Amino acid sequence: MANTQGPQGNHDPAGSTQMFRAFVDEAPQAGQPAATGGGPRIGLIVGIVAAVAVVAAVAWLALK
Repeated sequence: MANTQGPQGNHDPAGSTQMFRAFVDEAPQAGQPAATGGGPRIGLIVGIVAAVAVVAAVAWLALK
């Protein structure tokens, strides 16, 4: 049986280090399309906050 892990000190029996490094290397590529889609989401949040503020102002004026 050949040792394919390299030097003895770098043996990772679960392979978690290699999987983590692969994830970190791929994460920026996967995150870039989501970053461009964030514009409409911010607009939606601002719209909801504005609607809640308007409803709260109308309710406050109605109870005054």
